[in-house]
Amino acid sequence: MITNVGILGTGKAIPDYILTNAELEERMDTTDEWITSRTGIKERRIAPPDVAASDLGAIAAKQALDKAGASPEEIDLIIVATITGDMPFPSTACIIQDKIGAINASAFDLSAGCSGFVYGLDVGQNMVRGGYQRVLVIGVDLLSRVTDYEDRSTCVLFGDGAGAAVLGPVAEGYGIISTDIGADGSGAKFLQLPVGGSRNPITPSILANREHYLRMSGNEVFKFAVRVMEDSTERVLEKARIPSKDIAWFIPHQANVRIIRSAAVKLKIPDENLYINVDRYGNTSAASIPIALDEIVEEKGISDGDNILVVGFGAGLTWGSAIIRWGGVMK
Repeated sequence: MITNVGILGTGKAIPDYILTNAELEERMDTTDEWITSRTGIKERRIAPPDVAASDLGAIAAKQALDKAGASPEEIDLIIVATITGDMPFPSTACIIQDKIGAINASAFDLSAGCSGFVYGLDVGQNMVRGGYQRVLVIGVDLLSRVTDYEDRSTCVLFGDGAGAAVLGPVAEGYGIISTDIGADGSGAKFLQLPVGGSRNPITPSILANREHYLRMSGNEVFKFAVRVMEDSTERVLEKARIPSKDIAWFIPHQANVRIIRSAAVKLKIPDENLYINVDRYGNTSAASIPIALDEIVEEKGISDGDNILVVGFGAGLTWGSAIIRWGGVMK
């Protein structure tokens, strides 16, 4: 019976086009100082019109497979965490399965907003424990496609990107040590795309009134995020029986630098163990944590035995955290 499930390889896909605060200043009544002081964001990446979630997801997936030393045919399951899939159906996971040639994989999408990748880790590890050998978890979102660029309160926040991880069995003492996921559906109204589903199908009047974009109550989401990031992280640390001082890298969802730093202070995570890239990418939703993880792997380096703490929050409202002890990959 498999009890230890870890990350065998990571990957990411970042669009080339950079939308800067200076460009937003030219488009609307805002300033670089206003955006930076409230969010910490300086720029974000925007995908070109002919690129969809499956395109970025496939690139990230191939990178993760290469680093894991796995072929597409070895993947048993593809989980895609996204709220901006290619289309309502089929799943973006099925489209990616075809793009990368993972002919033996089952596939489905998972909708948990910005917590999606952590949800995917939790589901994926249990699938491996149930007998699967390789599970590909992808977080991808193109929030630029559902953002109203006439609404300065939201359009400065979001960007596009994808990140991926291959899960599989690892040696005893390594892998995903503990997880904590949850939801508070009473907060669904605070962050939503209210049209396009069975309740409010798209109509000409909805398009004319610009109602087909995401809506967010920023203050409510901020308060929720500060609270649940701390609470969920404390629970996952307690489950793992690991003190915060033993965390090598703290990777929070990259939504707002004030939320990130508030959580780090309360959890007593020093700056040298905190990873922030929201200034360069903005909020990429389900992609933010796996993008950051891959950047650390590529640019900073992670040693065997390092404890990695990830935590996210998002639409639902949802939250998720996990502690991963890096390494233990069996040759």
